Amino acid sequence: MTDLEFMDRAEQLLLAIEQSCDRINDETDADIDSQRTGGMVTLTFRNRSQIIINLQKPLHEVWMAARSGGYHYRWDAGAWQDTKGSGEFFACLSRDASAQSGLALRFSA
Repeated sequence: MTDLEFMDRAEQLLLAIEQSCDRINDETDADIDSQRTGGMVTLTFRNRSQIIINLQKPLHEVWMAARSGGYHYRWDAGAWQDTKGSGEFFACLSRDASAQSGLALRFSA
């Protein structure tokens, strides 16, 4: 993957996260505060816990930090997959956001 391809896919991922937050806030009482600064998105929940997603451009990876731990994702077979086999990015984000918010939340591409 070239740097340009990575940035295109990574920007699509960050936009999908922001759009999912907007949809979730419209449809539920989750009240997720989504803040984007360059290649980083910080999701803050009512209980003040956070999930941080940031781009690692030199490695062509997306990193996610949540209460459950830190995860690295690479583009593989049409999706962002955990480098240690823990699953697809949006499934993992949905799992961790649900755990941290106490609500069943679904993020999608």
